[in-house]
Amino acid sequence: MTKRSLFGTDGVRGLTNTPPMTAELAMRLGAAVGRYFRRDQQEHRVVIGKDTRLSGYMLENALTAGFTSTGMNVLLLGPMPTPAVGFLTHSMRADVGVMISASHNPAYDNGIKFFGPDGFKLSDEAEVEIERLLNEGVELAAPQNIGRAKRIDDALGRYVEYAKTTFPNSLRLDGLRVVLDCANGAAYKAAPAVLWELGAEVIPVGVTPNGHNINENCGSTSTATAAAKVREVRANLGICLDGDADRVIILDENGEQADGDQIMALIASSWKREGRLKGDTLVATVMSNLGMENFLRDEGIHLERTAVGDRYVVESMRKNGFALGGEQSGHIVMTDYATTGDGLIAGLQFMKAMVETGKKASELAQVFTPVPQILRNVRYAAGKTPLEADQVQQAIADGEKQLNGDGRLLIRKSGTEPLIRVMGEANDQGKLDAVITQICKAVESAAS
Repeated sequence: MTKRSLFGTDGVRGLTNTPPMTAELAMRLGAAVGRYFRRDQQEHRVVIGKDTRLSGYMLENALTAGFTSTGMNVLLLGPMPTPAVGFLTHSMRADVGVMISASHNPAYDNGIKFFGPDGFKLSDEAEVEIERLLNEGVELAAPQNIGRAKRIDDALGRYVEYAKTTFPNSLRLDGLRVVLDCANGAAYKAAPAVLWELGAEVIPVGVTPNGHNINENCGSTSTATAAAKVREVRANLGICLDGDADRVIILDENGEQADGDQIMALIASSWKREGRLKGDTLVATVMSNLGMENFLRDEGIHLERTAVGDRYVVESMRKNGFALGGEQSGHIVMTDYATTGDGLIAGLQFMKAMVETGKKASELAQVFTPVPQILRNVRYAAGKTPLEADQVQQAIADGEKQLNGDGRLLIRKSGTEPLIRVMGEANDQGKLDAVITQICKAVESAAS
């Protein structure tokens, strides 16, 4: 298969107004995707959602121009979580769904990701073909066949009502005080509405987007603000979403953090007891902690590992018929409920366990003891390939020798940012820290 050059592990992403994240490219990309999905003269439609970045308006308009130029009718959803776009793509019988978001990245970045008519992200093969159309040029629709665009006023309500159905009718969240951090992002309206309507007392954080403050000192990648609020108001737990709400980090009543591995382990063991964990398998990436793998083994649950990226987790789940998977970063994918990671619905599953067991969040948030893990990021300049440098390869080999089988190393290029991610696990944290530091220095030298 031809290699993709534009699409990364989660759509197209970059610095706004810098290639490839320009209005001109977005318009051409919309036309290419429109041509890919519009293969006959029947009516075709695309739904477009976005997060709260200022640049979302620019990209939304450019994509709309591209899609309508090929005869696609555009349904504009407005600010909407990524999983809501996947849900509405399928629910509204759209041919394609688009989410304009750079997820957990800063406000000056943006991205575009696509969903097929089934609500799942596009395959590598589809993205290769779209890139071919983009490069070769797209045949435009005849003047009388240009598409229309309109806003869908009830899109948010559709998702709110659906999200509520994933929580058991027999249970309520009455009596639970929840600090909910929406990262000034896409879920700033939907998530508080869902929790409040299910009975929770909601203390909102990160619900005043201004186009520039998405993920800024808030959300799943910066939990200190929410943790302080949890302690201040003596909340039962905190739920921290990222900018497009496909990730979640849980805070217990003390403000202590539980990552995606802990949440997945809790849900997997709960579903196993209920007889609903398909194949008795959890799908996670190579980044997930060895401690989780050991815990799952003791529970009679198999851990299926994939490459990094929730798209690869979902591909494995769909191929093998598994229903639960995710990433340490907080993407929790439950295909019984959603086609991609859904931070809000994952948070509801955690609260379901609290209500059913009567246990505190702290008793549920640390399901297993993690093996010491260190993850560091090294930024590199455009055009550099530090992983190919001899000194980096030698540092990795030396690190493997020092660990001597008592741990593992994973050094990889990020699929969404110009970063080399250096991760290691070992029972001896001192030795691990020395190894990771050594490799990071070699990468920094090669990246400069």
